[in-house]
Formats: sequence, C-alpha cells, structure tokens
Amino acid sequence: MTTLNVDLAERSYPIYIGSNIMFELAKYQPHIVAKQVMIVTNDTIAPIYLQGLIDTLSADYQVDSVILPDGESYKNLDTLNLIYTGLLEGKHNRTTTLIALGGGVVGDMTGYAAASYQRGVEFIQVPTTVLSQVDSSVGGKTGVNHSLGKNMIGAFHQPRAVIIDSDSLDTLPDREYSAGLAEVIKYGLICDNPFYQWLQGNMARLMARDKEAIHYAIEASCHNKAKVVAQDEREGGIRAILNLGHTFGHAIETEQGYGVWLHGEAVAAGTVMAATLSAAMGFISDDDVADVKLIHRQANLPILGPKAMKPERYLALMSVDKKVLDGRLRLVLLQAVGRAFVTSDAGLGEITQAIIDCQEQ
Repeated sequence: MTTLNVDLAERSYPIYIGSNIMFELAKYQPHIVAKQVMIVTNDTIAPIYLQGLIDTLSADYQVDSVILPDGESYKNLDTLNLIYTGLLEGKHNRTTTLIALGGGVVGDMTGYAAASYQRGVEFIQVPTTVLSQVDSSVGGKTGVNHSLGKNMIGAFHQPRAVIIDSDSLDTLPDREYSAGLAEVIKYGLICDNPFYQWLQGNMARLMARDKEAIHYAIEASCHNKAKVVAQDEREGGIRAILNLGHTFGHAIETEQGYGVWLHGEAVAAGTVMAATLSAAMGFISDDDVADVKLIHRQANLPILGPKAMKPERYLALMSVDKKVLDGRLRLVLLQAVGRAFVTSDAGLGEITQAIIDCQEQ
C-alpha cells in the first residue's frame, strides 16, 4: 500500500492506495469525527460493495445509506436532494461523516451534500472507478450539473481522506475503464513528461489491467494532482492546467446529453483539440499531436468530436464554461509535452479551425 498526502495545512489529508483495503476499519477510524456515518452510493455499486462497508463500520458507528440512480444524467439537484432527505430522516447532525462509495458522480454529489448539509460536515472518498481514483476524488471539487452547463453548481470542500482500493476496478466495464485513462494521460501531458513516456511504453499493460501498472498509474496521477492542488486549492492559478481538454469536452457532454459521451471520452476528444490548437499556435509539433492521438487510440478513446456538432455550438457552450473570465475564453494548451499553460490569446478563428480539424466528417 502507498500513502500520499495532500498538503493543505490544517485541511491536509491522506490518500491511501492499495489492494483489498476498502474494508479495513483502521483506514476509516481516524477520519470519522463522531458516531454517525452516511454511506452514499449508487444502484450499480451498492450490490457489490455496500453491505461489506456497512459490516465494516456498523459495530462502531450508526451507519445509514442512500442509494442513488447511476449515471451522469442524474448528477443534478433533484438527485442531490435524496442525500439531504436521507440525512434528515436518519437525524444526522453536524458531526456526521459522509462516505462517497462510487465513481465521480457519487463523489461529486456526496462532497457537495457534505459541503452544504448544516453548512458543512465531513466526508471520505472511496472511489471505485479509474476516473474517480486518479482525479475527481482528490482536490475537493464538488458539485452537480445544470442543463445549461456541467458542474456549474458546487463548492470546494476537501475530504478527510481518500481510500483507493485498486481491486474495485476488477468489476469496472471496459468502456468506463478506458474513459478513466483519459485523465491519467492528462497528467503526463500537463506536468509530467517522464510519466507520459512511461504511459507510451505501458499502455498495453494498462489495457490488460496489469495490477502493478494500474497501481503505478494511480499513484503517479494522484501525486501530480496533490502537488498541483497544494499550490492552488481554489483554482486561482496553476490548478487550471488540470482542465486540459475539459473546456472542449464539457461542451460535448452538455450538447450530447450527460452520459451519452462519458466524461473521459469527451475529455479525450477535447485534449486532441487542445493539442491541435497548441500546434497551430506554434507551441508543439505535428509529431507531438500524432503521439497524443495515438496514445488515446491505444486506450480505446475517441480522438474526434461528434459528427453533427458544429463549431458554433462548441463556442456557444464554451462561452458559459467556468473557465471563462471577464468575457474571455481561457484555454489550457501545451507549451510542450509535459508542460501546460493557461491562455486567453487563442483567436476564435484558430479555435474554430482546431474544432473542424478534430471533427468526424
């Protein structure tokens, strides 16, 4: 097992990464603040892991649970209200601890419920997908979607701990497994060229679900995210580089309907668009772009946006994204492979051409 630390002074917390650690009581005890626990999960994960976690905790704590419908399309205020209802019906007070057992949707919604229930309670992340283990469970971004924009309603609220049991990926469908690898590739591109080179040589092992390769990829991704978050908790500066491909990708998700394209699939296509734009502006080479396309194809991820989506629609949706500041569209681009930066200097013509170059014909 590996333990990393997210260094945020009094809000610092550990990330435990290991095999078969989900039901170790000792991992939870230091981070549960009183006697009440609410486990939030979904109807896909609940039959696999919920009873085991209840059995782990119930001797020491009052344990209740809420089971949400599964899918990005349910990441909204109506579903969020199911968590509040469960907390109130169970008479949970402001010393309760929520546990998010599931993927990124469960983690984001549980975190936001924790941030807002009785003006803020504690929570623990127990992520069960690649995407949530390497990205969304770390860093304290919580929230829900709106029909007009993804993750537009939320709060920064750090967990008490992140407990990553890599064995939970054994039950993950192939499509969701691949989608999570988009975020793994992102870390190599934005800030860790040696890791990117490792990915280029080891993608076949990851796709074969080699345990050692998976553990290393999770550890490297979490290390990179923890390092960035420690420098910029609330995305006032460098943390924005974590959004490589996301501005394009969120536009795809919003337009297609949440869950039609998985988040990682949309980010993959968006990352190729960002790389293409980076090359057009003279920062990276065409060979670099070809490598970016290849590694995403090796991960069974899309490298082209949806056929029927017009550039004008991308721009309209991107204009209401959270990355817009003072009316200017801020994009994360690549100065080099392994070094990202944020810029508002890309012209609409250049952005439009990058979208066109990366669209299904």
